[in-house]
Amino acid sequence: MFNWKSLAVALTLAIGVFNISAQEAPRAKVTRTLVRAGHVLDVKSGKLADGQTLVIVGETIQSNAPTASVPAEPGDAIIDLSGLTVLPGLIDVHTHLTMDTNFDPYHELTSTDAKEAINGVVNARTTLLAGFTSVRNAGAGGYTDVDLRDAINNGQIAGPHMQVSGPALGITGGHCDNDLLPIQYHSVGDGVADGIAAVQHQVRQNIKYGADLIKICATGGVLSKGDDPQASQYTLEEMRAIVADAHRLGRKVAAHAHGAQGALWASQAGVDSIEHGSYINDEAIAEMKKDGTYLVPTLYLEDWMLEKGSLPPFYHQKMVDVSAVAKSNIKRAMQAGVKIALGTDAAVYPHGLNAHELDVYVNQLGMAPLAALQTATVNAAGLMGWSAKTGTLEPGKWADIIAVDKNPLDDVRVLQSVRFVMKSGVVYKNEVK
Repeated sequence: MFNWKSLAVALTLAIGVFNISAQEAPRAKVTRTLVRAGHVLDVKSGKLADGQTLVIVGETIQSNAPTASVPAEPGDAIIDLSGLTVLPGLIDVHTHLTMDTNFDPYHELTSTDAKEAINGVVNARTTLLAGFTSVRNAGAGGYTDVDLRDAINNGQIAGPHMQVSGPALGITGGHCDNDLLPIQYHSVGDGVADGIAAVQHQVRQNIKYGADLIKICATGGVLSKGDDPQASQYTLEEMRAIVADAHRLGRKVAAHAHGAQGALWASQAGVDSIEHGSYINDEAIAEMKKDGTYLVPTLYLEDWMLEKGSLPPFYHQKMVDVSAVAKSNIKRAMQAGVKIALGTDAAVYPHGLNAHELDVYVNQLGMAPLAALQTATVNAAGLMGWSAKTGTLEPGKWADIIAVDKNPLDDVRVLQSVRFVMKSGVVYKNEVK
């Protein structure tokens, strides 16, 4: 007969031994990573501090101090960046990681959610290795960007921190609809919704399926058939309904708006950012400045497309028309003091070239290098509501760190060749010689 009493005594003794052992065992010491930097750039002030050490514990920065005051301790990991300039990881607030740079209509029509997901795995890694440790993904089919974000957060794949929108909301026949097929196919874009009740439902559905933000199409676009980038699409009333529901449910709203009327209405409706702003005028600029609305220019794509792109004629002419006016209008908004956050629309041109956007701001529009760098750090973090998490190298923030050969305030193009990338304390790229 089985002796249950003996088993109980044995288990009690075993638990007691375990507890004694646990109490007597020394606690494992937290391992630190010391990043020995030749120079650390403060992206708020523009000051460059020489001979600094960033102490990383887990995913966050513990301290940033002169190297002489931070001796190594047993168990520390040392990363020698003594020949480089260190700064926070960059942020792109307008990407499309699940899309690729192929706008042949047949290719677009044969895309699937599965193909978008595969694109996302590749493009997320490419973007991270380019030094962009955080992004806002502004539109994806089938909620593929939600799954991509979750896979990155779960450690399954490499990629930046992400905020994602899922399908962009748009009107029937507008920029965010599927406009390449004839009527017999009855093909409709994932986010198409018309009227106040319908847009409220779509906002709630996007949030239900994992969206961090809401993306809407306030005007026509370039890479869509049959619409006009200057024409407003959603009405002011529809956009107000979208913003009211999104904000009440804790989500920000990004409005694709090339045309001035759409940008004006979107800002009046309370959106958090205007994307593109190609035809923005003085009235819209004044409204955005009054409302504190961010402008997210996407300008390098125009240079790339006109030089290297291959678009169908019904896309190409719109790209030419927009490119003829966008930079002068955006420059006027910048000079007027509208808040700027860096966005690239990566996917319209190849992923990984995101830092070329800064070159346009500085060397074509005349923005001061520090102000340009702030669009991709403190400003972008502010737009995303992540100022407490990223955008600067301060204690308590994510250990999102990049390193380049020299001070980017002397030559912003150096950010196109990042030598070192750390995200949340994990090194993804180290090309230090």
